[in-house]
Amino acid sequence: MNELAGKVALITGASKGIGAATAIELAKNGVNVVLAARSINDLEALKTTIVEGGGKAETIVCDVSIFKDVSAAVDLCVSTYGHLDILVNNAGIIDPIATIADSDPEMWGHVVDVNYKGVYHGLRAAIPVMKIQKSGVIVNISSGAATGALEGWSHYCSTKAAVLSLTRCADKECREDGITVVGLSPGTVATDMQTSIRHSGINPISQLDPSVHIKADWPARAVAWLCTQDAKEFAGTDFSIKTDEGRKRVGLI
Repeated sequence: MNELAGKVALITGASKGIGAATAIELAKNGVNVVLAARSINDLEALKTTIVEGGGKAETIVCDVSIFKDVSAAVDLCVSTYGHLDILVNNAGIIDPIATIADSDPEMWGHVVDVNYKGVYHGLRAAIPVMKIQKSGVIVNISSGAATGALEGWSHYCSTKAAVLSLTRCADKECREDGITVVGLSPGTVATDMQTSIRHSGINPISQLDPSVHIKADWPARAVAWLCTQDAKEFAGTDFSIKTDEGRKRVGLI
């Protein structure tokens, strides 16, 4: 992936899980990364890891549910590195898991603010910069929940479905400007989210043996690959690494 060297990426939800693994993977490929999340201590620790590995990284406290925070993160990319080539809309939450009848309206709405509006905020902040450049890649972290229904996950399923629609809309609006917008559906990943899911005991996903979950570095490698020319054909779709075919394209098997 030498074509990624020298590019600049903004990763939301970068403090842990898929976000942190993606930051490390992109930095390994010569990408200058801006790490955005709410936990500055975790971000600084990740920055140290990347810098000690020979990469370049900057950090910024960012709540994706607040547009000015996301806009400031984009501004940091441009002011520090001169451009923004990659946006990874990764930040997402699933807690609290509950049936609709038992859900807390305020907390349900907070998931919407992060999972759905947070992706919109990333698109809104990054697209104008990328349009001026006539280039860029935006990867929205999706899920099989975008096209499926699961008990207790009404907030998560519906927001991921909305993100898939955003991916499709943004692709139609941006493709002619040289911008690729694509989703990634990674399947079940061994992150803190799976711990919450397992503890909930709701729906079949909570009953899965932990051994079936893939490591976070698999979707991280998929994100890096989606930022290359080889993946352009998947613009406007959710690319999946749940299949052998998808994993072969990425080089995972």
